[in-house]
Formats: sequence, C-alpha cells, structure tokens
Amino acid sequence: MHYLLLLSIIIAIAAPLAGAVPSQAVGQSAKQVYQTTDKFPLANPGNIPAHDPNIILHNEQYYLFKGGVNIPIFKAANISGPWEKLGTVLAGDSIIPKNNRTRPWAPTTIEKDGTFYCYYTVSAKGSRDSAIGVATTRSLDGSPWTDHGVVINTGTGAGSGVWPYTITNAIDGAIIVDRDSGQAYLNYGSFWHDIWQVPLADDLLSVKDAEAPDAVQLTFIPRAKSKPEEGVWMSFRDGFYYAWFSHGKCCNFKNGFPARGKEYSIRVGRSKSVRGPFEDKKGKSLLDGGGTVVYGSNHGVVYAPGGLGVLAGNNDSMPDILYYHYLNTSSGFKHGQAQLGWNYLKYEDGWPVPVQGRNATNNAFGRGPPGWGYLAILLLLWLCIWP
Repeated sequence: MHYLLLLSIIIAIAAPLAGAVPSQAVGQSAKQVYQTTDKFPLANPGNIPAHDPNIILHNEQYYLFKGGVNIPIFKAANISGPWEKLGTVLAGDSIIPKNNRTRPWAPTTIEKDGTFYCYYTVSAKGSRDSAIGVATTRSLDGSPWTDHGVVINTGTGAGSGVWPYTITNAIDGAIIVDRDSGQAYLNYGSFWHDIWQVPLADDLLSVKDAEAPDAVQLTFIPRAKSKPEEGVWMSFRDGFYYAWFSHGKCCNFKNGFPARGKEYSIRVGRSKSVRGPFEDKKGKSLLDGGGTVVYGSNHGVVYAPGGLGVLAGNNDSMPDILYYHYLNTSSGFKHGQAQLGWNYLKYEDGWPVPVQGRNATNNAFGRGPPGWGYLAILLLLWLCIWP
C-alpha cells in the first residue's frame, strides 16, 4: 500500500517538472521534427518569456535584459524568478535611424567603474542593414539610461564602408575584456561572414581606431551557401577563453520545421588568447566550420535552444550557469513563446557540460531552489516509518 502511494506521488510530482510531451508532440517526433535525445539535460525553467536573454548578477540580485519594446529590464533574487519588471533601457525608440528602432534585440549589459553599458541591436530579419548601439546608466534602480546610438553600422550609415563592416552583419553584440591587457572587445555577427571581433575605445562607446579597426574573424563556415552562426558570447575559465555561439535556424517555424538537427543549438570553441584562433573539442578550427555542440534540442520537450550567455560562478563553491532561450514543444513555437532556460555547467577536461537539475554546491545568492529529489527522499523516509 505504501509503495503504491509513493509511486503515485512521485509520478504526480515528476510529470509536470519533466515537461511531459503531449501526444501531438510525440507524433511529430516520429516524423523527425523534435529531437528526443536524452544526451542533454532538460532546461531548468527561468519562468519568464524571453528571446535572446542577457543576465547579470549585481548586489546579489539577477537583472534580466531581453529583446522587446525599448529593451525590458527585470529583477529577481533567483534565476528562476519570480521576476519583477523594473522598466526599460530606452525611454522611447532608439536614436539609430534603422528598422525596428522600437524593438531592439539581443541586449548585452556589462558594468565598468560604476557605469552600466547596454549594447543592443537594431535591424530587420534577413537584412544586413543593421547596427549595434549602446546606452548607459549609473544605477539599475530604474534610473534613466542615456542612449549614445551607434557603435558600429553595416549596410548603411556612418562607418558602414569600413572593413570588415562591408562584409559582416552588425547584430548580436557581446563584450569580453582581455584578462592580461584590460582591452575590451566587441564580438558580433550573423550569417554572411559569420562572427567577428573589434577592439573598443576606452570609453566603451566606440571602436578603437574606427577608420581601420584591428578586426579578427572568430567563426566561419567555408564552402557552404548558408552560414547560420550568430549570437556570440565569450567567457573565461582556467586560462581559456570560450567562444560560444548559436548555430542553425532560430525561430519563425510557422511555415515548417527544418530537418532535425538544423534548428538552433549551442556550440563552443576555446583558445588561450581572447583573439583566437579558437578550436573545438576535436581540434577543428571555428574558422573551418568547427564547434562542439554543448546543448541542443532534447527529450522532445526543449526545442531550438540558443541566444545564450554564461554567468560566471567561482571555481570553489558555485558553478558557471549557461542560460538561453528555448521553445517548449508543449507550449508553442511563436517568437513570443520563447522561454528562459538554464543549466549549471561542469567542466570535463576543460570542456563545458550542462548538468541536470537545479542544485549546486551551495545555495548562495538564491541561485537554485532545493530540488524535488530531496522532497522525494524525505517522502520515502516518512513512508518507511509510517505505521
């Protein structure tokens, strides 16, 4: 009797947490639409819709920036929420005179010397007439931001005739600072000639040597008509810089799904130098189509994860966190239905591997609530002593 009750309770708890696949999704899985592999762990829910999320940790609080009208900002004590909306980065349209000025995407926020810098993209789907802009503030308490406008242009606008902007696409900006020199770099790019890096001026508002930037290419897929690499992120750990990116078709699935495995996945390469060259786990250059798949569609539930970032932990007590957006196959596939997901990372021979579950070495900063596994164990112990 006790065992039957225990089994019933565990099933009732586990099914919704695992994101049980509806019968419709199961049928489509058989048609090679959704990846049913368990090679990757399920996403821990961030409990907020988000596309191209960006998260920073400041004063033991998480701040979430995401693409949307004027770049919404949210705050939470836990990466799984609940999230409180604080306002927006921009008070109105971006001052950059390009398409989608009202709804910039792919924000990335950093802090330096008490100032917060939010880099954002203004562009249109399938267009190379794009720009990366930046706004700043001295506080995240809802104080207004100053929109400084363009950092780099491609297609049209000031500086768009400067190489490599003549061949690249100015979207999905992310910032990395060289640990040795202190030089800050803007990483960016999508399709066309894939992902590039340029050094920023000391004020972080413009490119160093703007008329002849010291640009390097980070990723490329040669001999391919389509080069679907974008959403770059760079992290550092134990002497290596990790160049992360999204590969594949990201969204807009209303007209059909790509072949299995052609949807977004999260890939990585590494280098001892912030400037590369970067190689994947097999030693293949990221300039030759390389990239180790760290996270992809899984369990028939998580679909097309990408638009990622890595929140640095510390090696002693708190793991790094890989966060991203994904589509839950039981909810829908519209752009606005993308959800925040995350996983802790472990490193095997220096290569990142996402971890199942929401528990870390300790619970500092509210980074993870107690897992349901603990509750199941307590329940089992209670049943064992129940007369």
